[in-house]
Amino acid sequence: MKAHSLAPNPSPKGRGERSAAAHPFSPRAFDPGVARGPDEGQGALDWPGIERDLDAYGSAVAPKLISREACRELAGLYPDDARFRSRIVMAAHGFGRGEYKYFAEPLPEPIQALRRGLYPRLAPIADKWNEAMGIAVRYPAEHDAYLARCHAAGQTRPTPLLLRYGPGDYNCLHQDVYGEHLFPLQVAILLCEPGRDFDGGEFVLTEQRPRMQSRAEVVSLKQGDGVIFAVRERPVQGARGTYRVNLRHGVSRIKSGERFTLGIIFHDAA
Repeated sequence: MKAHSLAPNPSPKGRGERSAAAHPFSPRAFDPGVARGPDEGQGALDWPGIERDLDAYGSAVAPKLISREACRELAGLYPDDARFRSRIVMAAHGFGRGEYKYFAEPLPEPIQALRRGLYPRLAPIADKWNEAMGIAVRYPAEHDAYLARCHAAGQTRPTPLLLRYGPGDYNCLHQDVYGEHLFPLQVAILLCEPGRDFDGGEFVLTEQRPRMQSRAEVVSLKQGDGVIFAVRERPVQGARGTYRVNLRHGVSRIKSGERFTLGIIFHDAA
């Protein structure tokens, strides 16, 4: 989950060697287009408000993005190594403490649904940001078309991941850059309930501004909430025009319990 050239540790099982029994997901638990109540699901999100927060702060909360049932089912995948292409122990690479696993192809349907459902909402924001920063790259309307662009450039390894933290664990500030092609927004979804399942472990975002001290933002999340945030940089309007600010994200120390997070990254890895 880092902007490093280190290759992930190989998984004991390669792609295509997964177990035959699929995890019994409940469709209504994970489909981001299905509203499970008047204030749940992707369709219930305040997208104009999310865009305003992204423009102002570089991050925005998507409340109740997935159900509690989906959270439990996704976190429950972690012990099943056949679901993943690699496992990273953070301390071994100086990334922090804790561990995470990258999903293997084919991705679980909940993750495919989230990628395909969220990307079309975020692509216009990504285009607007790139235009403001003088970056020529523009993004296709559908995620499958963007993945085709990544794969043509040799970025073929899936990047969605599950992160697990225990007491004393943390994630150092970093950027999720995996190759030349980079979609400028990503999503992290909290799969556990703060105060019940764990204490501590806040999501932290820092912004390095030119000729100014860095600014930190702590994002409070509940189980099932997602935070949408900038992968590497975003435009900021200043007195002399638009300039770029550099962002990094991480997780503060877990004081007790266990914290699982689902990371949704829209570009694949080289």
